[in-house]
Amino acid sequence: MRAEDFELLYKLEEKYWWFVAMRQITDTVAAAELQKPNLRILDAGCGTGYNLGHYGAGASREVYGFDIADAAIEGVRKRGFRKIAQASVTEIPFKPDSFDIVFSFDVVCQLPYERHDAALREMHRVLKPGGFLFIRVPAFMWLRSSHDDELKTFYRYKREELVSGLVRLGFTIEWTSYANGFLFPVILLRRLIKHLGIGKGTDVKPLPRGLGWLDTVFRRILEREANWFKSGKRLPFGLSLVCYARKDSPPFQ
Repeated sequence: MRAEDFELLYKLEEKYWWFVAMRQITDTVAAAELQKPNLRILDAGCGTGYNLGHYGAGASREVYGFDIADAAIEGVRKRGFRKIAQASVTEIPFKPDSFDIVFSFDVVCQLPYERHDAALREMHRVLKPGGFLFIRVPAFMWLRSSHDDELKTFYRYKREELVSGLVRLGFTIEWTSYANGFLFPVILLRRLIKHLGIGKGTDVKPLPRGLGWLDTVFRRILEREANWFKSGKRLPFGLSLVCYARKDSPPFQ
């Protein structure tokens, strides 16, 4: 991502509909673990750091983060967080068995595909035995567009390949589903328009003037997915793929 992308991220992370609703989905999926006391949490690829404050709000939590980009670290420091490092997700600068939860939000996808296992192996390494990884990645390569080009997204996953990769590396899958599926018709139309050369670039930007009311509409629709997941249901398609996995064994060599 470019410096200007991180500047926009800093402005949007708190209130933009997609970020707000996706946090609610994350909170729903990881609810049982997040209720425990004395948690050590790592945001692996923390961007400009809004989630550090969100997940640090609970009692007796230590929340750490890292990102490789200068502009991201600058944003984190502007928010007042100090438990951060500048590093790659393929070389996480923390000791083995350090964290109860590792969050990874649309980070692995920004590496070349051949480096994905190295990143997942590092997240496995820094988790405590029995600790949890919450990972979100973009879904389906056929949905690739100029949005991905703008944000340097190299790869979009299918559920089966992410699950098999995590299991191979020593994780037990607790829960997985596609997400951002209720808005899928809108997404398909948006992708079609992009392929026609209209509206190129990232989708993560303020809504056009006069359409700000859509923020509330989109947020409420996406927030319903959190209730859908809470009821035990899953989605067979969506713009994103979410997996919640437990560190259960050493990775296979």
